[in-house]
Amino acid sequence: MPILNFHLVQGQHAPAQVETLLLKASALFAEVLACPIERVRVFATEHPPQHVCIGGQLVNRHAQVAPYFSFIVLEGRSQADRQRLLSGFTDLVVDILGAPRANVRGGIVPVTPSDWSIGGVLASELRQAEIEARRMAAEAKQADRN
Repeated sequence: MPILNFHLVQGQHAPAQVETLLLKASALFAEVLACPIERVRVFATEHPPQHVCIGGQLVNRHAQVAPYFSFIVLEGRSQADRQRLLSGFTDLVVDILGAPRANVRGGIVPVTPSDWSIGGVLASELRQAEIEARRMAAEAKQADRN
């Protein structure tokens, strides 16, 4: 179920850099969420420079690198996992693409299991045991903190 999309300006990065970003982000996603890598989907969407505006200025190929990423996960993931993904994907963008850390933006799109399907079947039905175990673990962590 985990899905990640990096939004990049076309022509700012070598194909090998983008490939490395995709592969390392896939591995990080699977590791943090403790899920089979076969479930992970990672995309790089490249936008023509004339279709990107950053800080009120249209981007050209020589503009500063300012990637954006967003990822989808089922609700119930812990705050620690979500933070690890946010910082980990940011680190990958900085290390692989050379983007200044302050320019990288990222966000999480949480989805309820009843609003997500896998092969046309609701995730809430397919992975009920996994979802319940994550919910219980999150509640236990929260109780330990209180």
